[in-house]
Amino acid sequence: MRRRRLSSAGPEVGALGLGCMGMSWGYRESMRDDAAAERVVSAALDAGVNLLDTAAVYGDGHNERLVGSVAGRRRDEAVIATKVGLVVDDLATRRMHRDGRPDTIRRAVQDSLARLGVDHIDLLYLHRVDPDVPLTDTWAALAEQVRLGNVGMLGLSEVSCSQAEQAHAVHPVAAIQSELSLWTRDPLGAAGSGRGSGEQDEPAGTDPGDVVAWCAAHGAAFVPFAPLGRGFLTGTLDDSFEPSDFRASNPRFSAAHRAANERILRTVRAVAERMAVQPAQVALAWVLQQGEHVVPIPGTTSVGHLLDNIAAAGLVLDAEALAALDAVPAAAGSRY
Repeated sequence: MRRRRLSSAGPEVGALGLGCMGMSWGYRESMRDDAAAERVVSAALDAGVNLLDTAAVYGDGHNERLVGSVAGRRRDEAVIATKVGLVVDDLATRRMHRDGRPDTIRRAVQDSLARLGVDHIDLLYLHRVDPDVPLTDTWAALAEQVRLGNVGMLGLSEVSCSQAEQAHAVHPVAAIQSELSLWTRDPLGAAGSGRGSGEQDEPAGTDPGDVVAWCAAHGAAFVPFAPLGRGFLTGTLDDSFEPSDFRASNPRFSAAHRAANERILRTVRAVAERMAVQPAQVALAWVLQQGEHVVPIPGTTSVGHLLDNIAAAGLVLDAEALAALDAVPAAAGSRY
């Protein structure tokens, strides 16, 4: 598949990565199947999808162990990205808290290395900024892990441009991961049409800035999670979710907002029909065309869907398609 560079000084990766969270928690947890998930991770590596994205809190360590069970055996093929800075309080309800204290960061890195079964992490993100700890203190602790050889590159998740600048002054930011899709365009800044409801750690009503452009200007990769709108933009979801599914309580999937959000999906379907491709492929292609430094990480538990997603990396949207997609309305409902 097409390749992109994970930061100006980083390794080449597939234009699409693999988000692994849903293999352990968040969606359809009653259907969790570790053997099937391992097959998806293996198929991804076979196809050149080598950026594997996990985190310490996904299943309270389960997801790191799952990813490591495959990537550990194929270490030279995999670029492993994980995250620290969030701590699970209650696994059943997915309640967690932020902890960016340096001592906590040091312990968390060692725990992640053990669960993954590797001697270094290629890309380590600060999962969320802890408002009670200066970002520069947390980032310095992470930079120490790079100097020790435990980590290759550092990234941030769900931050503003001003926070990225603070961190970058201490140690280079190699990547920023935030939600970006046709129904969540906050990282494109105020100029991004149809912006959704921001969740960055800035004061209420403060624009996080054009984070995608900040990454391009600073040689960092921008890594969008949920580029398919948590499945909504595939056009294949029904209206029922099991109680443990995150989407069951997500405002954008509620009856109050579902009909309004169908307006976005109608445009995606129309473009897909005209181009004789799938809606999911159109949605992924739009994200990919936001910049050559953009590496989306759609998640899936199906090898078939993985292969469909990979095909999107070769899809180029024409001017008519881009104009229609750029003009879709903002999503109804906040994203959390």
